[in-house]
Amino acid sequence: MTLGRSQWLDNDRIRQTFDIFRHMPSPMAPVWDVARSSAPGRHILETAVHHGLNPEICLSGTGLTSQGLRDPTSEMHASQELTMIRNLIGRLGDQPGLGTETGARYTFADMGILGYALISSPTVGDAIDVACRYAALSTVYLSLAAPELNNTEAVIGLDNAQVPPDVRRFLLERDFAMFLQILPPLMRGVDAPIAMRLEVADLQLPASLVEIDNVTVTVENAVRNALIVPADLVSQPMPAPDPQTAAICIRQCEELLNRRRTRRGISAWVRMRMIQDSTQIPSMATIARELCITDRTLHRHLAGEGTSYRALADEVRAALAAELLSSGLTVEETARRLGYSETAAFTRAHIRWNGRPPSESKRRGRSTAQT
Repeated sequence: MTLGRSQWLDNDRIRQTFDIFRHMPSPMAPVWDVARSSAPGRHILETAVHHGLNPEICLSGTGLTSQGLRDPTSEMHASQELTMIRNLIGRLGDQPGLGTETGARYTFADMGILGYALISSPTVGDAIDVACRYAALSTVYLSLAAPELNNTEAVIGLDNAQVPPDVRRFLLERDFAMFLQILPPLMRGVDAPIAMRLEVADLQLPASLVEIDNVTVTVENAVRNALIVPADLVSQPMPAPDPQTAAICIRQCEELLNRRRTRRGISAWVRMRMIQDSTQIPSMATIARELCITDRTLHRHLAGEGTSYRALADEVRAALAAELLSSGLTVEETARRLGYSETAAFTRAHIRWNGRPPSESKRRGRSTAQT
């Protein structure tokens, strides 16, 4: 098939505490959990409007506006993007092709400085290395692994283990479609076959995505997501190799990533703290007390990162609920695991998160598993 130091707090001791939290290694903080360009939010909104969904519904709970997303210099947080995706599939259903449609809206310009770093890299191998190191700047949720080289091919693993289960299919489709959208300028003048191995068996890609000059794209069903390129392609020059420009762009990528990671600090820690005991998520007052700040200060910092205590709690509960329901637990068992004293309260919350009751999500999960 061809196809610097934090300015948040006045007290030095507390400031040092936040610095410790920010650099604390933890599997609970996914690599994609950083501030990002507003471009992905804009494309999600375009898909929503195309399907007749009111923009306000798609933006509900994010604190974002349509006008703000249209500003090319604006940024959003990953949690806001995930909320938009949940709003979208909550109303339209997690239907095949929705993520692909959204990914097809991307352009090379959406890559920003990372795009320039890639295209000016000396060789394809150098570009792959840059892409792996600065994947968080690309807005993808799949984790890129360093290429595994053998005599015939280079395998770039794309791990989705840290992607929330309830949005995993959408983001797998979206990210692969985005890869294909940015390939033409990166592969200009290169004649090579590229294979995409995906866990999703029924992924349908439009011809406009896979028909690339001089590049043959094949899609294969597999147990592991990966991009496969010929081994000899790694040493070939990029279309516009310029080591000096690449070095300047890489330095800017490093500065941008550090700035965006700094913004992750407190919301990532709060989310991690919530996940530690999903049956009794600590109150905002408890978390503020543990951080040695007031409720109002915590609220202000979370708002500055584009989120809130309630949004984080909903995000954690929604993700855990999707995981538990897909694992075979009943609605009642899931409610109890999440700390709800009444199943009805959990049902109301699930409808607020996803636009449908948990029983319907469970049926959809079973149907997907059977197909």
